[in-house]
Amino acid sequence: MSQKGLIRLFRLGLQAVFNLVILALLIGLFVGVGRTFLELGLTLTEPTVRLGLKDLITNALSLVVVLELVRAFVEYFEFERVRLEVLLEVGVALALRELLLALFAERLSGLEVLFWSLGVLALVLGRSLAVWFSPGRKA
Repeated sequence: MSQKGLIRLFRLGLQAVFNLVILALLIGLFVGVGRTFLELGLTLTEPTVRLGLKDLITNALSLVVVLELVRAFVEYFEFERVRLEVLLEVGVALALRELLLALFAERLSGLEVLFWSLGVLALVLGRSLAVWFSPGRKA
């Protein structure tokens, strides 16, 4: 088999794998959205509003992270590359999710909140720089 044939086979295999990953992420996203709407009913039946909202907030924040991951996979599949700003957006969404969940659970001290905030700020700054200095941007 020639090198061109192997490269073609590799690309077909890569497309098949990415299609399966995107399909799995989409199924997970739909299941997550459905469970989030079901959690709305639990918000009314829990003994306190706080307990019901905790699960609802956790699910909603997880959906944001999954949406960003789906976007990163779709962009790779469409353009055959992942831009740095998209990866940093996934990092920001994940860091904000963890920060908000830890804050909601009251597991963080003031200094830890400062460090988490600085980490999120660094990711946002990195994303801004990635957009500003992207190869396709006109000067």
